[in-house]
Formats: sequence, structure tokens, C-alpha cells
Amino acid sequence: MIRLFDAQHAQLVRLAVLLGADQDAEDVVAEAFCVLHSRWYGLRAPQAAAAYLRSVVCNLVRMRIRRLQVSRRHADVPPDPVASAESTAMLHEDRRQVVDALEGLPTRQREALVLRYWLDLREREIADAMGISTGAVKSHISRGMHALSRAMGTRRGNGGSAGGGSPCWSSRY
Repeated sequence: MIRLFDAQHAQLVRLAVLLGADQDAEDVVAEAFCVLHSRWYGLRAPQAAAAYLRSVVCNLVRMRIRRLQVSRRHADVPPDPVASAESTAMLHEDRRQVVDALEGLPTRQREALVLRYWLDLREREIADAMGISTGAVKSHISRGMHALSRAMGTRRGNGGSAGGGSPCWSSRY
């Protein structure tokens, strides 16, 4: 379990941040490891623990976002539009634009793109993490890339054409 933590922790925190858990990404990952620990002996394949953790992180972030949306709907105070200092320090302007564009995507498309291009997972691994078929993964990635390209093209002022090739937001940044 310690080796798994050492190998996966940073990657899972990045995943949580990219999926929308800016300020509580560490808490999400800690909770995911607690869930894994409580179900460790029930895992059919312990070598699949990393995929299970990614799936748990995706689900926990999704639940936190839903809770936040509900609480904001019922709150009298408008949400603070200022990004956290940590997020601002971590991401330079191009990456911030990509994250903003990602946040505008539907949840499943955003998850598929982050898992594919940020964590470099294969379609089968993404399907396992998201609990969907590989065909659905391909569809989410295709639609997400199209929407992301349009959004980035609009932000850069070239009318929706962000260019071809690999995404400008892969993990090498």
C-alpha cells in the first residue's frame, strides 16, 4: 500500500485538480486511499488498485462538485470567482486557459480527456476508471476534443480553429 501511495499520489492529486477539486484535491486523494484501504481484501485483482483509485477519485470529485452546486443554489452569497493562489501559481496562462476550457465541458468528456491526455491512460484503462465501454470512451474523447478545440480557438481569437495535432495540455507541460 505504501508503494502504491508513493507511485500514485502526485498523479491522483493532479487528476483531482484537473477534474475540479482545486482546493481540496489532497483531501479527495486521501479519502480515495481510505476507501481503497477499507476494501483492500475485497479487491479481485490487487494489481488493479491504481485503476480503482482513479475511479474513486473521479467519483469523489463528481460528488463534491454536485454538493457544491447544490449548496451554491441555496446560498444567498454569490460564489467567489477568484481562483486559489495555489492554482494560479501552479498553472501559467496557457494551462489556465485549457483548464477553463475543460471546466466548460460536460463531466464525462472532461474526465475522459484528463485521463487520456494528462495521465496517458489507454482507452481500456479509462473505460475501467469511468465504468463505461471503450466505445463510449472514444466517443467522449472525440466530442471533448472537438469542443475543447472550438473553445481554445475562440479564446485565442482564431474563430474556433485551435489547430491540429496533439493537445497543447499534455502532461509534458
